[in-house]
Amino acid sequence: MQTEQRLIDTVAWVRIESGRILCARPRGKDAFYIPGGKREGAETDLQTLVREIHEELTVALAPQSVAHVGTYEAEIPGAVVRMACYTADYVGTLTVSSEIEEMAWFTYADRPHVPPVDQLLFDDLVVDGLLLH
Repeated sequence: MQTEQRLIDTVAWVRIESGRILCARPRGKDAFYIPGGKREGAETDLQTLVREIHEELTVALAPQSVAHVGTYEAEIPGAVVRMACYTADYVGTLTVSSEIEEMAWFTYADRPHVPPVDQLLFDDLVVDGLLLH
């Protein structure tokens, strides 16, 4: 009998500028991630996205501009990570908060530095011509 894997349900902001995608490295972690995070309680994807991006990067997303670009799933030891990805315009200046050690703009060459679920997004973005090699 197979045991049910734990689901880690996340929402992520896909921000691409000049063929590079915005990534952030949380304090105390080695890996970079697409900005976003886990939903709290009964939050919708939009509520989670707006809250997480404000908490991490101190900008306000424009809710009317949010568009779903895809949902990805990847297995990690003991769990499956699901990441619903959205683009959105923002107001403010991208600045790391106390939760984030640093942010960086990645190309496809930086793919090894992000988790497996993020790598699936990178693969689609490069195929679509949105992410530089």
